[in-house]
Amino acid sequence: MKLSLDHIPPRKQRELERVLQILHEEFEDALKGGAAEFKKRGRILKIILFGSYAKGGWVDEPFTMKGYRSDFDLLIIVNDRRLCDFADYWHKAADRLIREKSIETPVSFIVHSRREVNTYLKEGQYFFSDIRKEGIVLYELDDEPLAEPKPLTPADRLRLAQGHFEERLKAAIEFFDLAQHAQSKGFGKRAAFLFHQALEQAYSCVLLTLTNYGPPSHNIKFLRSLAEEQDRRLAEAFPRDQHRERAWFNTLNEAYVKARYSKHYEISAEALTWLGERTTILLEIVNQVCCGHLEALQNRSE
Repeated sequence: MKLSLDHIPPRKQRELERVLQILHEEFEDALKGGAAEFKKRGRILKIILFGSYAKGGWVDEPFTMKGYRSDFDLLIIVNDRRLCDFADYWHKAADRLIREKSIETPVSFIVHSRREVNTYLKEGQYFFSDIRKEGIVLYELDDEPLAEPKPLTPADRLRLAQGHFEERLKAAIEFFDLAQHAQSKGFGKRAAFLFHQALEQAYSCVLLTLTNYGPPSHNIKFLRSLAEEQDRRLAEAFPRDQHRERAWFNTLNEAYVKARYSKHYEISAEALTWLGERTTILLEIVNQVCCGHLEALQNRSE
């Protein structure tokens, strides 16, 4: 892994410093008062920057037609798998990072234990192998290295990617069809939940097909960010330049819980129509991106 942030502008480096401060503060706060021994021993072992800001080639154009801005993508490694639970230990940090005025760059992070990461590396999980190779260590409690990654053969990568693609794209299309049916019946809440599931499966399809990793998250903003880092063409499906359309996407993001359980959840027919149109575009791009990747893997395995 790398250590230098010299390729990143000073303003962005200051933002990253503030991000690290908030992550540590909120994690420490989440552990306070815990009687369980694993909480008392709870530690962040490493925080690693990966994705476009680690490799270079990030985009920071919030005022262009599509309004796209790359995220800071972070892998947080903790010393106990139980500390990975987002609701218990990380949701306040995520909320605070969204509201923090000194941080203009969106922040996405995944949390795993060191044992999990090392297992993924030994199993040939190339998402984590790429982080180990290209990631930049922003913080580490100790200098214990991560496990050596096991390289997968092109044939193995093709087999895994093909299986993910077939399963996830099929699920995305099925949820989309069900969402359109619910919309045609005027079942707004049900349609919103089903559109949410279509997007969750679509973005997971890209992540699993291209990286063999999909985080255990129902947050479609987070999944969208990770997927768009893999292929920027995906950003064409849901541009960010219009406030109203950003608000509609945010309302859909809430549908996983609120459309099922809150009597106050509402989404307009106009929003559902727009979401249906953009989901159609997304599914077309997902198919294009994944098929291109599978073709490249096929060529390498022959």
